[in-house]
Amino acid sequence: MCGIVGYVGYKQALPILIEGLKRLEYRGYDSAGVVLFESAGLTGIKSAGKINRLEEILEGRNYDSKHGIAHTRWATHGEPTDLNAHPHFDCKNEIALVHNGIIENYRALKVLLEKKGHRIVTDTDTEILVHLIEQHYEGDLTEAVRAALIRVEGTYGIAVICAHEPGKIVAARQGSPLVLGHGDGENFIASDVSAILSHTKRVVYLNEGEIATVTADRYDITTTEKLNITPQIEEISWTLDMIEKGGFDHFMLKEIHEQPITLGNAIRGRLNFDEGIPRLNGLNLQYDQLRQVERIIITACGTSWHAALIGEYMIEELARIPVEVEYASEFRYRSPIIRDNDLLFVISQSGETADTLAAIREAKKKGATVLGICNVVGSSIARETDGGVYIHAGPEIGVASTKAFTSQIMVLAQIAVLLGRMRHLSAQQGIDLLRALQRIPDQVEQILQTESQVKAIAEEYYKSNNFLYLGRGINFPVALEGALKLKEISYIHAEGYPAAEMKHGPIALIDQNMPVVFIALKDSVHDKVLSNIAEVKARNGRLIAIASIGDNEISERVNHVVQIPHTLDIFTPLLSIIPLQLLAYHVAVLRGCHIDQPRNLAKSVTVE
Repeated sequence: MCGIVGYVGYKQALPILIEGLKRLEYRGYDSAGVVLFESAGLTGIKSAGKINRLEEILEGRNYDSKHGIAHTRWATHGEPTDLNAHPHFDCKNEIALVHNGIIENYRALKVLLEKKGHRIVTDTDTEILVHLIEQHYEGDLTEAVRAALIRVEGTYGIAVICAHEPGKIVAARQGSPLVLGHGDGENFIASDVSAILSHTKRVVYLNEGEIATVTADRYDITTTEKLNITPQIEEISWTLDMIEKGGFDHFMLKEIHEQPITLGNAIRGRLNFDEGIPRLNGLNLQYDQLRQVERIIITACGTSWHAALIGEYMIEELARIPVEVEYASEFRYRSPIIRDNDLLFVISQSGETADTLAAIREAKKKGATVLGICNVVGSSIARETDGGVYIHAGPEIGVASTKAFTSQIMVLAQIAVLLGRMRHLSAQQGIDLLRALQRIPDQVEQILQTESQVKAIAEEYYKSNNFLYLGRGINFPVALEGALKLKEISYIHAEGYPAAEMKHGPIALIDQNMPVVFIALKDSVHDKVLSNIAEVKARNGRLIAIASIGDNEISERVNHVVQIPHTLDIFTPLLSIIPLQLLAYHVAVLRGCHIDQPRNLAKSVTVE
């Protein structure tokens, strides 16, 4: 998986390809490469490491090619080496391919191809695919790709060029996103619109099982079964400014500071204060259908799973509907029970998460109504669900999600209020809840003013090897997310735990070298959390508390405190997570880590 860029037109291809790869760096990668169509044949250059290493190799070379493809790789099969980097070539160096995804039956195909005389030189599954295309090539690259893909099991987003067919790129998609960019006398291919946004905002999203033949003047789309597809051109609303750092040192810090805006975007035009009912028309469900829902299942991965846990608390509290939260990666493998009046929500920042897409398909096979909560318009999840809600967070470049997480919670909060109003909440109760949500963006802005205080805490603890995050009730998932943020970008081992469960194991770890972060707000479990704080203090743990403004009592019990504004208990995660995001960021900066591109991680996980 990771990044694909392709260009065919009237301009020099190499600068466009390199620029596109750089726009995709945020997705995480370990090697990069390009292949250009030159008069003497295909010229491929690739290397392990960052794109700047590839640029060093290319420095001083002159290429006049108007046609090429490029790739950043996140290793799945084979180590990140020069040899295993994409693009991959056939035996004659006449066909070149870049690929996101995994070819699951590559071992069987490898045996077959080697028996036919093909020389397999890398450790990757991808190389098998280019040799399979070579095996079927008889002068028409599109048909060779089609014939090869019929033999393939797995997921792919691919771009292929051939030395015998100048000015043509063949792209195909199954489980891994690809978008075509439409220009005047030029066309583009990318795995993410950010790679081509500086050149065009007019795009066509490839659907599952589609193959595109792209030249400078046109693109033709068919299915693997040779059915013709009429492309639907969409206009991208994002701007280049939205994917630049805007004066911040890192995208992650920019995105943390954007949360007052993005949270406002998540509620803009949706809060009906006359009736106390959020307007979420994208759910495509009538009020009587919402009243019939007997159980809700929410499935997601990673940070989105933590948002789902918070959604569980909100929906059960406000709507009194039982909720189950499932890891999308496990959902389809345990034969889940789906009943007639069940409603399934899937959550994904990218809208392309492979495990979450698999969960959608499994649930729909069982007859479930599936709704999506995602950020990317036109994404696979947006297209495959029966309805849903966009979070409107804008492009999130930092691999460690921040603004998408809080926007997901804001949408889940509105869903909880809507479902509650369909059952037992009065209009006034609904209005009071919506008023509380309306205040959240300004309260987040207030918390961001404490950044220097959080940075000072980071300076004291950034050399620690372990952190423990503790919370109770709806703030337990916040503890999980705070720990995840720290481990993702600082590489410090961090664990989130229910505060009451600490004494059933993790308390053995606590000593004077262990920083313990408590979410200790003035809520219904405040006294219980104070008892847990006393247990840690008795064992010399170093205590950091996220507390409510005006709680002077807690300041006497802990080493450090960051105070945040009051809101309704049910909405506190929207505020309590902000200092934890800042803490993770500043710890990672002090440790000299790669904030926006942490090792081994990718932004959009399109493989299982």
